[in-house]
Amino acid sequence: MERKDFIKNCGLACLGGIGISTLLESCSSLQILTGQIAGDDLVVPLSDFVKNANKKQFKRYIIINNDQLKFPICVYRFNESTYTALWMQCTHQGAELQVFGDKLQCPAHGSEFNNKGIMQNGPAATNLRTFAIAVDKDQLKISLKAI
Repeated sequence: MERKDFIKNCGLACLGGIGISTLLESCSSLQILTGQIAGDDLVVPLSDFVKNANKKQFKRYIIINNDQLKFPICVYRFNESTYTALWMQCTHQGAELQVFGDKLQCPAHGSEFNNKGIMQNGPAATNLRTFAIAVDKDQLKISLKAI
């Protein structure tokens, strides 16, 4: 192998390694958490939003699942006391939504919703279902009464 080819191949391998490690790091923060159901509430520790305690950095959203729920719930954090909990079922034909930053998108037909559940692009014609949220000490309580 000539020197020029060796340097080219090594450079591509290094770039690929950096790209893969970045991708894996971003995927690790997208884990789906399991919430506990207590009475009519889905309970999640507020610590699940902490990204880096030393720098006081928080995740913008978390996805919560429970075996008793048909679809996950995406909870967006706007500040320490303002949250929005969204049912991750498309209002068009019922497909499970995917989260992309501050929007939720339907993989079936492309409907998009913002981080407050408001429909941005159809074919869905209605907003997402939202849940009442209460902050109680170090827990977030999502009311499931209407499920």
